[in-house]
Amino acid sequence: MSNAISTAPRATARIKESRQTEQRKAALAWLTLPALFFFLVFAVIPLAGVLILSFTSWDGIGAIGAAGLDNWFSVLADPGLYNALGLTFLIMIVSWLVQTPISLLLGVFTAGSQRYRAALAVLYFLPLLLSSAAVAIAFKALLDPNFGLATGLGLPFLAQDWLGVPHLALGLVIFVIAWQFVPFHTLIYQGGVRQIPKSLYEAAQIDGAGTIKQFFHITLPQLKYTIITSSTLMVVGSLTYFDLIFVLTGGGPGNSTRILALDMYLRGFRANLMGPASVIAVILVIIGLALALFLQRLGGKDKQGSQLEGL
Repeated sequence: MSNAISTAPRATARIKESRQTEQRKAALAWLTLPALFFFLVFAVIPLAGVLILSFTSWDGIGAIGAAGLDNWFSVLADPGLYNALGLTFLIMIVSWLVQTPISLLLGVFTAGSQRYRAALAVLYFLPLLLSSAAVAIAFKALLDPNFGLATGLGLPFLAQDWLGVPHLALGLVIFVIAWQFVPFHTLIYQGGVRQIPKSLYEAAQIDGAGTIKQFFHITLPQLKYTIITSSTLMVVGSLTYFDLIFVLTGGGPGNSTRILALDMYLRGFRANLMGPASVIAVILVIIGLALALFLQRLGGKDKQGSQLEGL
């Protein structure tokens, strides 16, 4: 009898706790409704509309007619698609190879507590304040072989037709992309480095490890998931480099910088072929999702594991 009396308050407390937990979950569910609404309106519905348009024939003005799979067959049989796809992956890979080590090193450097590093960090992050169109216009003016830096500073090696030679135009695009987006990824790495426990570095110093060994044996392993996050943003973001390339090169010379996003725009709004343009849009979404899922799989299940290693 006494045992039953003593366990009664515990059971009551458990019931109250479970009710409170259910109420909290219900409150959180209500809080997610606005986000779900905006996601539905601005992501799911437009994507469904683009998917439907890919099976239609429309010039953007007149009536919409059914086209079946004709748009898909025509786009997939077009060699221009694979040229744009190859350029997209080329810019993606080279941009990752250029941006990742630079932003990683700058992130480690700016994570220090010295005052001059804070001042340099402000200078590094200035490109983030500029739009891609403004950056493209500025570089077009600076690299003009007749009126740019080559003439103003008397630097003959800059007096080249940067936007008229295919390999130079492609290299310039990659350089400008890196110049603009390295600061963003530097900020990500800076935050990741500051989350690493200082006790790991103190233990390494006691063991006699120098700065280089600490970087390769502590900093890099601890930044594993930060690198994956930055790489995901970098790789998926490279599928949308439309505005910068459109203003800088317009896809030229020829089709040497005509990536998928630009090809989609030119087909849809220059050639008035909304159906084929929608097909390319769907392909971009599929590629972006596949790359994002692949990179996230590399991180494994424990997303916080790197911050706990060595503790």
